Amino acid sequence: MEIQPQIQFDDTEVAFSYKNDRELKKANFIFSIVNHPWVSSIATGLAKTSLSLKLPVKGLIRSTVFEHFCGGETIEHSVSTINTLNRFHVGAILDFSAEGAKSEDGFDHTTEEILRTLDKARGNAAIPFTVFKSTGLVMMEVLEKVQSKSEMSAEEKEAYQHFRDRVEKICARAFEYDVPVMIDAEDSWIQNPIDELAYEMMMKYNQKRAIVYNTYQMYRTDMLENLRNAFHTAAMHNYYLGVKMVRGAYMEKEAERAEEMGYPNPIHPNKQATDDSFNKGLAFCIDNKQRISLMCGSHNEYSNQYLTVLMEKHSMKNNDPRVWFAQLLGMSDNISFNLAKAGYNVVKYVPYGPVELVMPYLIRRASENTSVAGQSSRELTMIRKELARRKKTRS
Repeated sequence: MEIQPQIQFDDTEVAFSYKNDRELKKANFIFSIVNHPWVSSIATGLAKTSLSLKLPVKGLIRSTVFEHFCGGETIEHSVSTINTLNRFHVGAILDFSAEGAKSEDGFDHTTEEILRTLDKARGNAAIPFTVFKSTGLVMMEVLEKVQSKSEMSAEEKEAYQHFRDRVEKICARAFEYDVPVMIDAEDSWIQNPIDELAYEMMMKYNQKRAIVYNTYQMYRTDMLENLRNAFHTAAMHNYYLGVKMVRGAYMEKEAERAEEMGYPNPIHPNKQATDDSFNKGLAFCIDNKQRISLMCGSHNEYSNQYLTVLMEKHSMKNNDPRVWFAQLLGMSDNISFNLAKAGYNVVKYVPYGPVELVMPYLIRRASENTSVAGQSSRELTMIRKELARRKKTRS
């Protein structure tokens, strides 16, 4: 699929305009570590052990990887990051990334925190979206039983109803505040009840525009068909479809479980097949833009460029409110800030939460940058290119 890019992602001056020299040198240090898998593995292992032994390492973690990839420990602590991004026309999505809630009280606490992100986003152009993860609101085992249609105890049925009530509360608040909310994707063996609830919420709250967004992991072999079916259902019931499109986050888990339980791996066999699925998904959404609003969650340069080409072919303005681009804080700044400078709608996911509870998120980022072909090398090359440019400019 040949494309003529509308935008280039190699302008490092634009990419790192929001970082001062100290922050850029820190990024260089972090990605230098992540670029060596064995060093990264040792560092994350030490961090986990030190935290579990209550050793005084929180300050070190906070001032390095946490500061690079997260907004802060609370919404209030994240405000300066939100304001900095906003100065460069990049929005923020406050993502409460504390993991580990295992009780009804814990799930209620997470729900209240998500509602607080909506309160913060209300009427605030710097925070154009909100997000939540279903497994922060219910035990995974409950969703697994719902999907497999296994017999549930009275307590499990009650827990599932509480989950539905929590999602309803969040979506109702999002609708009231006119702030779109995205429901993150999960493992394939618990995704169906999440999808069903997402479409229920869309039917209720997406009558005038997309407020509720569902997430489509395009590395799944069935996902392009799922996306098409979701569109046809939305058209049939006359509501708008909110689509957050990502490649996918649970590849190894999915493959291991499929092998263990003897069913076909639901993930595409190679990266090219996933890329093709993702890009076909983008084209489908733009072809049906009258009913679909799209959040393109990708760190892939080609896919982001391809989406800008699709938009131009459809005579869409760069800032068409139906299309957004999203990357994670601390990653792919060359994509985010160059898109924003060209007038596209761009957001960064800004994770926040207590350091020790956000550690699983940080470890996944380290692992992702180590395992995704060339990700940390690309980040390092860009960072070092910008450090050299700044040095030369001053000499």
